[in-house]
Amino acid sequence: MVNANPEKIMRTGNHEAATNDLLSSLADKMSYLQTLSEAIQRGDDRLVFQLIDNERYAQKVLKAKHSESDDSNEALVTDVHNWIAEFLSKRLIAYLNQVYPFFYFEQTGLGQFDFYFGNWWGRRRFGSLDVINVVFNFDASEYSKLERAFELEKQNKRLNSDEIDALSQTNDHLQDLIDGQAERDQRKAAIRQEIKQLAEERVMPWEVAKQKEHKEELMAELAHLTDLDEQANHSYQTIKDNEKKILALSKEDTLISYEMQSIVAKFGTFDGFEEKNDALYRDYITSLIATGQVGD
Repeated sequence: MVNANPEKIMRTGNHEAATNDLLSSLADKMSYLQTLSEAIQRGDDRLVFQLIDNERYAQKVLKAKHSESDDSNEALVTDVHNWIAEFLSKRLIAYLNQVYPFFYFEQTGLGQFDFYFGNWWGRRRFGSLDVINVVFNFDASEYSKLERAFELEKQNKRLNSDEIDALSQTNDHLQDLIDGQAERDQRKAAIRQEIKQLAEERVMPWEVAKQKEHKEELMAELAHLTDLDEQANHSYQTIKDNEKKILALSKEDTLISYEMQSIVAKFGTFDGFEEKNDALYRDYITSLIATGQVGD
């Protein structure tokens, strides 16, 4: 092994300048962390939001087209985002309770929250709250149902109207099958009697083909009636199953109607609701600035 002589090492850069840059960078990071620490101690949520994502803050709040952001400093605290979210959640959720009085929040972990639409029976989990970014992560399926319900309202329909109508028509048809049992029994008895008579009847040779054709028609009708009987036998359970589905769909329509009423009462239209969601980060930070909330 060859020991390198420090005096003979060729330096490709300015060691002193690099050391100064390092110290400057470390000082900058310590200053960043100190500023963030002090902001948290003062309860200055607005400054915390700015420090953890300065680019977003500049674009959304300051409306700056271009902003300088030191991602390396912000990266220093990514591993403690859950703690930061926990800190920021208190004031944020208080604000959301006022703006979205129909949303109810449930903490699921450190700085993590789910939210539900309404406090009524059967309320739906509507998504999760991203505290750091001040944004709702809506459940795609539930949100789509609500959006579709507003579209269908223009046609005087509810979300599940078509499906409920289809199930109701199916049940009406099945009930007709059940109610028609006695009539089918009479017809089957008549057909069997007629088939028996055909078997006993002697016809001229040129009438054999016609007789055979008539017998086949009777047999086909008998098979059809028997098939209807089989369907009727299974209709009772199918009707019950469909009634359960109709009840569930009707309940869902009722819950969604509550949600729609809540949105209209607060935002006027579904578009107004969406516009508020899109502007939530900016509006919330602006409210912090306007009210000067920097701690309890």
